[in-house]
Amino acid sequence: MTMRFAGGEVVRAKDGRKVADNDTDIVSTFRARLADQLGRPRYDLWFGTNTSVSLTAEALEIQVPNKFFHDWLKSNFRRQIEAACREALGHDVPLVFCVDESQGGGATGEPCVESPRAATAESCQASAQTVSDRAASAILSRPRIQSPQPSLRRRKFAKLSGFVTGDSNKLAFTSAELAARKLGSISPLLIHGPTGVGKTHLLEGIYSEVRRRQPHVQAVYLSAEQFTTFFLEALRGSGLPSFRRKYRGVELLLIEDIQFFAGKRATLVELLHTIDTLLRDGFQLVLSADRPPDDLAALGPELTTRLQGGMVCGMEPPERSVRLGIVQHLALQREMQVPVDVQEYIADNLTAHARELAGALNLLEAARLARREPVSRQMAEDVLTDAIRRGSRQVRLADIEKAVCETLGLEVDSLQQTGRLKRINHARMLAMWLARKHTRAALSEIGRHFGRRSHTTVISAQKKVEGWMHDHAAVDLADRHWNVEDAIRRVEQNLKTG
Repeated sequence: MTMRFAGGEVVRAKDGRKVADNDTDIVSTFRARLADQLGRPRYDLWFGTNTSVSLTAEALEIQVPNKFFHDWLKSNFRRQIEAACREALGHDVPLVFCVDESQGGGATGEPCVESPRAATAESCQASAQTVSDRAASAILSRPRIQSPQPSLRRRKFAKLSGFVTGDSNKLAFTSAELAARKLGSISPLLIHGPTGVGKTHLLEGIYSEVRRRQPHVQAVYLSAEQFTTFFLEALRGSGLPSFRRKYRGVELLLIEDIQFFAGKRATLVELLHTIDTLLRDGFQLVLSADRPPDDLAALGPELTTRLQGGMVCGMEPPERSVRLGIVQHLALQREMQVPVDVQEYIADNLTAHARELAGALNLLEAARLARREPVSRQMAEDVLTDAIRRGSRQVRLADIEKAVCETLGLEVDSLQQTGRLKRINHARMLAMWLARKHTRAALSEIGRHFGRRSHTTVISAQKKVEGWMHDHAAVDLADRHWNVEDAIRRVEQNLKTG
């Protein structure tokens, strides 16, 4: 009837029965509060990989690797353990200290059971009281028998130093650096964009940078789905005070994919109160979403206005320079020898998102091992054919028309009208240029589709748009002034997701 928490992982009893409500939140809260009580360095020394905690229906069990740990924890940290347990469970439980012989403990014997209030200094303190944390470190460095249980690996977070920047993500990256360097300076920070553009990398990078710079800062990183799950478990288990202490008491809260909150009214109310508390206390909140606040109406005006009151940064699909930088970084990270022409081939042909690029390198590495030959351009062309074909679906003229109208806010079929209004004419030129780039349609076919124009009109439109791009011009498209490169990037993004 034991449920063990080792390094934060929850393992249920063999009979599958829960011995406590909201177990995941309990263990994370217990460990967080104990770390607060002791300080992170001391917590890592005594309660890191060498000590495990088990919760039974009757007691909280502390398993230690040897007699020294047994005596030291009992005599020095009992009060802090009790306080952390009360905060996690909401009530007192007896404590049990015992030596885990599988970890090479030197002394054996019956577990030592203490009442949470009646335990006294009579427990084995004589030798332990004179030993410092430094002595504990020396004992931990001695060789000992490894536990038969596999060691648990912590999630490896990305770093800001490994993020490749370009025009498509520079503002978001700069904001992430500022948020990590000066907590609360731009809060809330919302980073939005389609899948695969690096939102998760930036949030993980902020978390990593804060942990590196200020290891004692209380920080929580989770997804919107996890926040919702933990909140509902807290409701069912009457653990709301613990839940609120955990998420409203942190100095840095990062939540991914907040579009998941749409339609979850109770969770949204809780999130709003959490945001208000963090903002009032001057703490840092970082969120990510797949769209800007204006398109998150399902979250309600209360949340979207709070987001707009902070810093909102959009991210676009990576341009060629960023894609090439990502390929180079991934190859270096994996210690792969990838020729420059192969890197360029990947960056030129896989344009949707960074995960495509990582997948391409996986395929090349597998091919290299299978063929027992170095990566080459010919190998890349052979191996990546299917991936490139999947990433470049056939685009029709109607798709171009639809994407341009949606992006620029034009009426459907307006590009097929015969009038010469400037707001329509420039948009039509842009659509013709995109049709030449993304389709194999003949000049005459493009001309007929966009208002029965001649093939010479299509050629003229193509030259006009190329001139705009060369001059980095801003032109009138529909009812607003657009930078032509930005307009093209947005239409092409619409094509990929439409």
